[in-house]
Amino acid sequence: MSILYAVVARGSTVLAEHGAASTNASSVARQVLDRLPDGGADSHVSYTQDRYVFHAKRTDGITALCMADDAAGRRIPFAFLEDVHGRFVKTYGRAALTALAYAMNDEFSRVLGQQMDYYSNDPSSDRINRMRTEISQVRNVMIDNIDKVLERGDRLDLLVDKTTTMQGNTVRFKRQARRYRSTVWWRNVKLTAALILLLLVIIYIVLFFMCNGFTLPTCIR
Repeated sequence: MSILYAVVARGSTVLAEHGAASTNASSVARQVLDRLPDGGADSHVSYTQDRYVFHAKRTDGITALCMADDAAGRRIPFAFLEDVHGRFVKTYGRAALTALAYAMNDEFSRVLGQQMDYYSNDPSSDRINRMRTEISQVRNVMIDNIDKVLERGDRLDLLVDKTTTMQGNTVRFKRQARRYRSTVWWRNVKLTAALILLLLVIIYIVLFFMCNGFTLPTCIR
């Protein structure tokens, strides 16, 4: 699968071209340029010549054309033409509308050669395949993430069990603490009552001796 020839033209005037093989591509390309619809309307067409296919893209009066073998299909050649056309217009702008034949050939022929090699040999040049590869990579990452989430879920279940156990222990501890506080409170109440009672007994004994009897006769009169 390869792109063997490329040309950028205004109408039938060739502005730049590059051929990667010794073929009659240049002469056939000129015939294709002449056969493009009149009026300068935008067009995307393909013509078969023996084992090769000539693909042409014309936009805003500038035509990018290439020759590729049958195995290249249409998607990659037209992606190449889109790229080349964009680079050419960005580089030369409106100057291309009045330029003489081959005026940009010295400079832009190298660009054509570089992009022909890229679209012929680099798998990433095919956007569809590149997207499929990226989608496949994203899917693999998602599967890995799901596996990690599932594994993390097992760990979370174990953590939930431990948390539940800790919560149960906390509830039991709070109950035991309340019972202990209640026990200490009642113990303090009983101790206080016993101290008050003992104090009253001591006071009565002192009064008993001071007031001469159980009925405290001398103190009550």
